[in-house]
Amino acid sequence: MVEQPANAAADSASNHRPVVRLVKVHKRFGELVVLNGVNLELHRGETTVIIGESGSGKSVLLNHIVRLLKPDSGEVYFHDQRIDDLPERELTVLRPRFGFLFQLSALFDSLSVAQNVAFPIVEHTKKGRKEVEEIVRRKLGMVGLDGLQDKWPAQLSGGQKKRVALARAIAFDPEIVLYDEPTTGLDPPRADEINELILKLKRELGVTSVVVTHDMASVRKVADRIVMLHNGEFIFDGTSKSIARSDDARVRCFVEGRCAAEVLQTLHEKGKS
Repeated sequence: MVEQPANAAADSASNHRPVVRLVKVHKRFGELVVLNGVNLELHRGETTVIIGESGSGKSVLLNHIVRLLKPDSGEVYFHDQRIDDLPERELTVLRPRFGFLFQLSALFDSLSVAQNVAFPIVEHTKKGRKEVEEIVRRKLGMVGLDGLQDKWPAQLSGGQKKRVALARAIAFDPEIVLYDEPTTGLDPPRADEINELILKLKRELGVTSVVVTHDMASVRKVADRIVMLHNGEFIFDGTSKSIARSDDARVRCFVEGRCAAEVLQTLHEKGKS
């Protein structure tokens, strides 16, 4: 048997250690239970796609990962550091290691494309103007928009706005990028451009990705792993191939875009044949 060098073994162990870990996380708003004791581990370089019906808690889960929300109970870890109870001062230092693509892009209308991408760099560092301009140029180049620095958000298409927002999200070369409905409002060709960028950033930056989406074409293209939230709990955790074979009517209903009664009838007929 060939022995691994000690440093190789350490690297392997590090790669299998979760980047993010949620432990028995509960969250409710008034009487509405949104997360009901969920457990989740996210691993380095993996793209996890979270699916589920509207209101199932997908975006709330994202906000817990980046600590924009605190759980009512339970724990959230980034590497080995517990973050759900960190004071804001320490979170400010930690957050540049996360990139967040918001559902509606959340660009500042009063800032140019370059200023939007530069915003987190200027806010959180003391880098000089030339260095900031070079970072902005590189990030816009990664999303195919170098040359549009002086444009305003109102002059951009929906797909371009998403890409500018993505350039801003990766301004700090984050370890993990969170995508909240990244293809919403885009036609199929523009949506596929965003899917390709998700794959590109994983390949070129080695980022860990978490994608919330209803778009099953996107799911099939970008997911290494799929988890499904239903009534505040995970009811599926697997791959694109395994979800296609699921006999859970709730999963099939979502994946196939059919009502639960129709799916149950299909499964019943298959069981008789």
